[in-house]
Amino acid sequence: MDLNKDVKYVKGVGPNRVKLLNKIGIFTLKDLITYYPRTYEDRSKPKNICECINGQEALIEGIVCSKLSETRMPNKTMQKLVIRDETMSATIIWFNQSYLKNKFIVGKKYRFYGKINNQYGKINMTSPVFDDIDKSKNTGRIVPIYPLTFSLSQNVLRKIIEAGLEEVIGELEETLPNYIINEYKFEEINKAIKNIHFPQEFKDFENARKRLAFEELFSVQLALLELKNSYITEEKGIQFDKNAKMSDIINRLPFKLTKAQLRVLEEIDNNMESEKSMNRLLQGDVGSGKTVVAMCAAYKAVKSGYQAAIMAPTAILATQHLENFKKILEEQNIKCELLISSITKKNKENLLERLKNDEIDILIGTHSLIEENVEFKKLGLVVTDEQHRFGVKQRTKIVEKGQNPDVLVMTATPIPRTLALILYGDLDISIIDELPPNRKKVETFAVGKNMTDRINAFIKKQIEQGRQAYIVCPLVEENEESDLKSVEEIYEVYNTQVFPQYRVEYIHGKMKQKDKDFIMQEFKEGKINILISTTVIEVGVDVPNSNIMVIENAERFGLARITSIER
Repeated sequence: MDLNKDVKYVKGVGPNRVKLLNKIGIFTLKDLITYYPRTYEDRSKPKNICECINGQEALIEGIVCSKLSETRMPNKTMQKLVIRDETMSATIIWFNQSYLKNKFIVGKKYRFYGKINNQYGKINMTSPVFDDIDKSKNTGRIVPIYPLTFSLSQNVLRKIIEAGLEEVIGELEETLPNYIINEYKFEEINKAIKNIHFPQEFKDFENARKRLAFEELFSVQLALLELKNSYITEEKGIQFDKNAKMSDIINRLPFKLTKAQLRVLEEIDNNMESEKSMNRLLQGDVGSGKTVVAMCAAYKAVKSGYQAAIMAPTAILATQHLENFKKILEEQNIKCELLISSITKKNKENLLERLKNDEIDILIGTHSLIEENVEFKKLGLVVTDEQHRFGVKQRTKIVEKGQNPDVLVMTATPIPRTLALILYGDLDISIIDELPPNRKKVETFAVGKNMTDRINAFIKKQIEQGRQAYIVCPLVEENEESDLKSVEEIYEVYNTQVFPQYRVEYIHGKMKQKDKDFIMQEFKEGKINILISTTVIEVGVDVPNSNIMVIENAERFGLARITSIER
């Protein structure tokens, strides 16, 4: 048995179908049997027709009472079939399915699965899945539902996967040690693969899923541990100068660091002074002071004779970092510069030349940092802010611009420690679990549309007290196919109806950079009361005077994104 054989050699796969399978990432027999369902439909338990509830999916069994009838309508045809069980009759309806004319035999029993329409005591079912009672393939069992591509149906994919399973079941080699299988009472691999696709009961699916999920996470952990060990055993990292003390910059800060920040800095300091390359994840809530930690690490790198790169996901955040770094580090004769896509060609050429000649100590920027023409003279430290916004390749590219530099990745997304160990098993983990003194906790509330008036009243009260507000929504322009509120739609409502007495502006990613920068600067200076925005303001925009944020259609945003927005 060859799991790597081309899927085109599996029974039921022809030249056309192999292209469709390739579109969904199935190229080999192994890809096919590990293409797991996204959900399941329980089509195993039939209901009496009289028990069917309007709007629910149900399986019914009935004897065909008469031949299928066809009615011609403008631009379409309608097919009707009347069936009956021991409780009552039901009408099955299709549209434009003339081929069904000779599919059903009067007096024979069939199964039908679909959505029930129960109006005035009459049961209808439109375009159901059906089977001959004696040849059930798509009904009478728990049926897997797979992610699809255009022109590839569930029925076709199920048949192909069944054919693939027939080739491998009983032949698959066990991948987990016996002691793990026995300790956790896992199913063996052949049974698990079969039951994840075609379980007899939902308990079978749950047992299969438990085993396969464990195996996947177990494999990831082993790979990450191997990667982590390679950091230790392979090429040595940079051993930064012990005489370049972070305390020199800490003592010059206009505020005191928290115990948590000092603890994390000690961990980073120990990493940087060792021969082992630092690969550390720094996690901390919004406002916990991760940026100043990165600044201290960059200071040590520069004072040890190296350069540092700080990569942020947006130009706004990168610009903000530059301002903060300059305030503290320029006094120490450390040169900080900004590289974002909006700078002029002439300025960029000059900046890159100075960077290559070691005339820039800390370069702060966006994805522009990973461009091929960006060359560091002696890159020693790479800091990635809001790391979830960058792909692995992007982070790798910036690291490859130095000779095994130390790496610090930062996130404000709250990740449980166990999950963090799984996701970032190749990294050491530091957590800032303490907010600076007088820093108030961000309070988040989920409210319905019925609270709109109260929310607007609260915004009005805050603005009257001299504060500002953000309104965040997922779309830029109104979409007739969606009921989601858009930036421009909300702007019109707020500007002309709700708050005509205040200055309301909007910002989104499709605007020119200079227009976005102008609006954000006006907002930071307090000249704008309410800013309507997409997630262009998502990461780290520092407007201390803005103390309220309304996120429209919050269900459209993941946890990481909402956390970033709330900064």
